[in-house]
Amino acid sequence: MTDSSSFIARCRRALTHLRSTAADGRRAFPQATLTAIEDAIAKGELAHTAEVRLIVETSLNPGEVFSGISNRERALALFAQYGVWDTEDNCGVLIYINLAERKVDIVADRNVGRRLGPAEWQAICQTMTRGYASGAFHDSTLQALATLNDLLAQHFPANGARSNQLPNQAIII
Repeated sequence: MTDSSSFIARCRRALTHLRSTAADGRRAFPQATLTAIEDAIAKGELAHTAEVRLIVETSLNPGEVFSGISNRERALALFAQYGVWDTEDNCGVLIYINLAERKVDIVADRNVGRRLGPAEWQAICQTMTRGYASGAFHDSTLQALATLNDLLAQHFPANGARSNQLPNQAIII
């Protein structure tokens, strides 16, 4: 990609993010959907020992866009910022949704990453992005969480009562 085509691509990406507003986030993830997500995470964590966080970012700021930050890089930064890595059994999982670009990335702590492979993560992400393309944010997010919870329960079954190490509420930024 030439410098001028790279600059044009970044300008287009910046425009996409500038057009994505907090109101878009509220429409895609209304309170009923946020409550359903919280319930799905809490229910899943009764069946497995992993900790799940879901973060929806309506848009990146222009500096992040022009610096070329990728969806993966942003997900990794939020994984650290929100302490998803800091769970007792190294079983934190972050689902990051870039609403402006309709992209999803999953970051898993090392214990989970050893057991689940790229194909499984990709399938969960595709469930969401395909649904998002048709505006089905509620259903596709809950379907992806159900799949994730099933996989985590297979590899990290619950073994009695334990403390909830990360909040179950989705974060909208």
